[in-house]
Amino acid sequence: MFFVRQGPLSFRLTTGALVVWGLVGCFMCLQQVRLGADAMGRASAYDRALYAALPNWYDPLFAVAVLAGLIGAVLLFMRRASARPFLIASLGATIVQFGWLFASTDIVAQKGASETLGFPFVIIGIAAFTLWLVGHARHKGWAV
Repeated sequence: MFFVRQGPLSFRLTTGALVVWGLVGCFMCLQQVRLGADAMGRASAYDRALYAALPNWYDPLFAVAVLAGLIGAVLLFMRRASARPFLIASLGATIVQFGWLFASTDIVAQKGASETLGFPFVIIGIAAFTLWLVGHARHKGWAV
């Protein structure tokens, strides 16, 4: 039988914050599906054209990224190492999503790197950190 330690308060607070982060991501995905280009506020003509040109798989991929991330965060909060495949799927979907956006559109040229690259790097960084945290928690005996 495996014994799972509860883990320090910092682990519990971090995983709780990651669950909230996942819920916010799901809300933003729903907003994008519901409102389209206006999901982040009043959209410019460029934003509307960009959103209209997104491939049909883009929004479903966004949903996979945020739902897998939320499931992974909840499992990690529950101290389950089974969060790992969900977090790998989330990170992979996020990289594909933003990779396609930056490689296939002129968004950086139109809006500038400072406006377009920061938040995607934060999102990918948090996803990578969460994936690392699963391995760390398992190594420390906080997750099984």
